[in-house]
Amino acid sequence: MRDSTMMTPDFANASSGLQVLNAHRFSATPPELLKGEPGKATADLDRDGNPHYLLNPLLADLGAHIRVMDAAGIDAGVLTCGAGFDQPDIAVCRLINDRLREAERAYPGRFIGLAHVPALKATEAAAELKRCAVELGFPGAVIASELQDLPLDAQELRPFWKACADLGLYVFIHPLPRVIRWSRMDADDLGRMLGWEFSLMTAAVRVINSGLLDELPTLKIQFSHFAGGIGRYLGRIRGFQARDKWGTADLARHGRRPRQPFEHYLDHRLYYDIAGWAGPEHAAELGGHWVRFGLQELARSQLVFATDYPQAVREPSEVAAYVAAVRALGEDGHTIASGANAEQLIPDLKRRLAARSPAVKIPA
Repeated sequence: MRDSTMMTPDFANASSGLQVLNAHRFSATPPELLKGEPGKATADLDRDGNPHYLLNPLLADLGAHIRVMDAAGIDAGVLTCGAGFDQPDIAVCRLINDRLREAERAYPGRFIGLAHVPALKATEAAAELKRCAVELGFPGAVIASELQDLPLDAQELRPFWKACADLGLYVFIHPLPRVIRWSRMDADDLGRMLGWEFSLMTAAVRVINSGLLDELPTLKIQFSHFAGGIGRYLGRIRGFQARDKWGTADLARHGRRPRQPFEHYLDHRLYYDIAGWAGPEHAAELGGHWVRFGLQELARSQLVFATDYPQAVREPSEVAAYVAAVRALGEDGHTIASGANAEQLIPDLKRRLAARSPAVKIPA
């Protein structure tokens, strides 16, 4: 039974009341962009035969999303589309963005779309970001942890970051939708299992050390998966940040340091969703274990709730069990599962959630 005093936004889901907002969810994939076999989840392979994305029919089933959210006590969800994470075609980006807005209209107060843009094409990206912010009302944008083989601190991306900051859009970082370029990732599904997390950690370190957050003090960035579990490596990262101790202080690319201590940016400038474990079964056990360590490693003030539905978890009972497991992790877990910090990324969240219609049974 849902706690009537809070809302749960899933940052891949959003909410109001006992806020449960799912900050990391996939959905609203236009049917013409949805690959794979109808009714069956299959792995999309890259040119080298490595699995790099799950082709899941649930990605386009908004009715299923609503049923899962209702079963788990999740009020609303933030929607993104994997086809747009690193998409250079403005027409495809606009199609995705328009479909996300249609999803918002079809289910008032239950979904919140994010902008998808060709981030490396400065003029097109700026125009589409403005359309998404002003006309469509999206509160943020989504990109991958690498774009067209370029890191997120590349100079070519500076106009994108500035446009987001100027428009007040937060940026959600999802793992790159392919296998990282390391030949040892060619077996055991390592590209998705560990490569994605490595890419997220690498992106976070580069963004901090590049000075981007110093240049754009109002920019807000949300990394998925606890930024790949970066907190577990903080002792090693902090050590290597002492450049003079490791012989890198005078090396341009390897001696970079931001203005503030590294942990200042981890604890005050970046946000993280708590997804990253991979089910789809035993969600309470696997998800609870993953989140328990994440809560110990990063500041609670920077964490937002997420399920990664329908990729990491797919069945309503499993999603509900995961939500219950997070809430059972003491005060911190209950606070995060209740939608804490969501309004730091989406300031008008209460207004958005107020548009929710009375519960309507969605046919299976």
